[in-house]
Amino acid sequence: MIPPARPDLGPEEVAAVTEVLQSGMIAQGRKVAELEQRWADFCGTRHAIALSNGTVALMAIWAGLGLEAGDEVITVSHTFNATVSAILFTGATPVFVDIEPDTYLMDAGRIEAAITSRTRAICPVSLFGMVADMDAIQAIADRHGLVVVEDACQAHGALYRGRRAGSFGYAAFSLYGTKNMTTGEGGFVNTNDDRLAEWIRLYRNQGMKERYHHDILGYNFRMTDIAAAIGLVQLDKLERNTARRQAIARRYDEAFADLPIKLPIWPDGRTHVYHQYTIGVGASRDQIVAEMKDAGVSCGIYYPIPCHKAAYVQELGIEADLPNTDVAAAESMSLPMFPGLTQAEQDQVIAALRVAVGRNVVEAGAGR
Repeated sequence: MIPPARPDLGPEEVAAVTEVLQSGMIAQGRKVAELEQRWADFCGTRHAIALSNGTVALMAIWAGLGLEAGDEVITVSHTFNATVSAILFTGATPVFVDIEPDTYLMDAGRIEAAITSRTRAICPVSLFGMVADMDAIQAIADRHGLVVVEDACQAHGALYRGRRAGSFGYAAFSLYGTKNMTTGEGGFVNTNDDRLAEWIRLYRNQGMKERYHHDILGYNFRMTDIAAAIGLVQLDKLERNTARRQAIARRYDEAFADLPIKLPIWPDGRTHVYHQYTIGVGASRDQIVAEMKDAGVSCGIYYPIPCHKAAYVQELGIEADLPNTDVAAAESMSLPMFPGLTQAEQDQVIAALRVAVGRNVVEAGAGR
């Protein structure tokens, strides 16, 4: 079975971890500091703070910005749960706006109608490997005195008008096992805000700058040197692996150009790093996914239940009318996409999708 994702882990990562284990320094140490500096340099920010996972990275940003009950954050529902749970963690309320039907990203044209006197921030999600329309979003934030926090958890290395994902204001990344760059579990906060960076470094370390001197209420949200050693190797591979993902995407584009399905797009000025290769196939999506599985190809559905329809969100009385989000949840699917996807595996994916679409799709969204 061809999986939706497969980490690119090899002897280099094994050697890096072995070196750390033999050093005797396995908790947060020199490797974490090195990874932080290199990631900040790569993204073009003053600070990158390594944490235990991407959810914690988002939580730490909101906590450090002082988000609290009564505040509102404008975000999207077509995203992984952590985008929303990190806001709710502070007691604040997510306010959902719809996505663009072609990019699956926040529709900046819908933001201002959602702003109220309680709005504190806008949280766009750079989903599937492409950065949201950050210039338009930042312009709205500036007009209304709001903060922008980018959920860049799926956009490692993606470019927006020459700038890296994660270089706009405040940003969070995930380093989960299937991400374009992984430490197994892990995350980053990127920022140019010296005060917030210092606060998060305390927050992740039980509130301590000096051992047993707890200056703020903090927790253990640290990354280990074992994880950081993997991350350093992964960072070395990132641009090569991005090129491989983009090559696979081009092959998919060419193979599916004549099918009545919606292919990924990238607006001018942006590069797509293809954390996912997501397509719209219409109302027969679930049947197509099932037939692909029968053909030995496992596809992903990201995300079948939008966040605004999650049981716990609805219990809070949070409601939203998001037709484009609902369509994406019902009709989109993601094909296998990872750097090690072989030519033969690509052939198998292409053949299986062409057969499944031919059987099930009469008419869907236009191709790119």
